Amino acid sequence: MPMSQKSRLFDLVFSTLGSLLALFVILPLAAILFSAAPRAFWQAFADPEVLRSVGLTFGAAAIATALALVSGVPLAYLLARRRFRGRRLVEAVVNLPVVVPHTAAGVALLLVFGRRGLIGSALAPLGVTFTDNLAGIVVAMLFVSLPFLVNTARDAFALVDEEYERVALTDGASHWQAFYLVTLPLAWRGVLGGALMMWARGISEFGAVVILAYHPKIAPVLVWERFEGFGLTAALPAAALLVLAALVVFAILRLILLPERES
Repeated sequence: MPMSQKSRLFDLVFSTLGSLLALFVILPLAAILFSAAPRAFWQAFADPEVLRSVGLTFGAAAIATALALVSGVPLAYLLARRRFRGRRLVEAVVNLPVVVPHTAAGVALLLVFGRRGLIGSALAPLGVTFTDNLAGIVVAMLFVSLPFLVNTARDAFALVDEEYERVALTDGASHWQAFYLVTLPLAWRGVLGGALMMWARGISEFGAVVILAYHPKIAPVLVWERFEGFGLTAALPAAALLVLAALVVFAILRLILLPERES
């Protein structure tokens, strides 16, 4: 068989397999969007509880992402640039939320941040609580989604040639200046991509949030509650609105902030 025919066969097989996977993702999302009756779908836009839960979900995920940027980006830089004892252990710890079932993560967070938890009991006299409020939602989202930011930012920093930093240091820049003026501008797309993935993961969280902070209801909790109480028909409009809002915001952020690089 000529090489060109082998190449076409190779591409055909791989394209078919990849298309099946893409179809596996697209079909359920399309089913949600097109299964909701138009009237019921538009009623979701006028439902204050639905709109409030969607806004709360997006806002809490944004706060969790901002907190992770403050501490996760420095950690990602150290993991990419420094070789120290226990580095692999730190990387493993960062990735633990990926493998821990999220309902179990919620129980673990409750033991720490609950009213009788290690941190929750210490902060309760100060009026700071995490159960059934925004703080608990943010903590749960932060815990389950931080690996996306740290890992992506670490890889972005690792791709930046260290020679640029050495030149900056030789020219009299401090380590702070070399980071903020040289390394971070070169790695910003990767850091932003990690933040975007973390935010997207945060808005989809259910298991950890529902245990630590059932109230106020984020959108996934509201969808589950309506499905449990009133069935699929009641849950469908809220689920469709959540999927649509997530897709629109995600597409806008990808197109504006992470445009495709020209080859």
